[in-house]
Amino acid sequence: MSDQTIPPKSHGRLSIGATLKPRDLLAEPRVVKGAWTARIITLFPDAFPGTLGLSLTGKALDFGLWRLETIDLRPFGIGKHLNVDDTPAGGGAGMVLRPDVVDAALSAAAESTPPDRARWPVIYLSPRGKPFDQATARRLSACDGITLICGRFEGVDQRVLDHHAVEEISLGDFVLTGGEIAATALIDATVRLIPRVLGNQVSTEEESFSEGLLEFPQYTRPTDWQGRAIPDVLQSGHHANIATWRKAMAERLTKERRPDLWRAYCAAHGRDPIEDQEQ
Repeated sequence: MSDQTIPPKSHGRLSIGATLKPRDLLAEPRVVKGAWTARIITLFPDAFPGTLGLSLTGKALDFGLWRLETIDLRPFGIGKHLNVDDTPAGGGAGMVLRPDVVDAALSAAAESTPPDRARWPVIYLSPRGKPFDQATARRLSACDGITLICGRFEGVDQRVLDHHAVEEISLGDFVLTGGEIAATALIDATVRLIPRVLGNQVSTEEESFSEGLLEFPQYTRPTDWQGRAIPDVLQSGHHANIATWRKAMAERLTKERRPDLWRAYCAAHGRDPIEDQEQ
């Protein structure tokens, strides 16, 4: 590979270039200074923005509320064929991403980013990582940005992960063919917490996991559908009663479906997890 740094491919409207065409200031896209940025190291840069370019996250990307950059791992490969992987030490099936290749990509991704990992985490999406949750999404949304490594094959050489103090995060106890889908999910969960992305920030405060509970059931029109009616309390107009019902339903669903979350919630609020447990 040459010594030239491979420029990241940017998505959205934050890219700036010279032009001889006069600017239409009324049609000028909004550019937010210091917008939250996701840099993704991947062998498949065309996988992005994917669904991140749709709906509210896509509009926010287009308006410059956040920025997405992909860094193609292949040009950092070694030799004539730009090899990025090699056989695992000690034998075994599959291939492992080389430390020198990933190191070069991480060095390029680190350009113009703060060295403080609290401000700009570097994350490897791995099934052995710490489980991703809403608290992690909130933490990442408060950073300046993140760099994500999308693994392939049997994973990444441990030495480069240690050298760059890479944080490992898992989306669950399952294995994907690569980290691109996991990266999309992590970014979506994080970006929607950035102010102005959803438009109504209150909605994020009532969602599943925001208070450590699953979300209460939701209903809309028609009032009666196939013999199933909306609960009377939701049609009462009594906001205090509605809030009480929603909290009770959230607690009940969490008890029934996620005992692990219920125990953690009770521990945080000084409650007995077996109280009012339905038989």
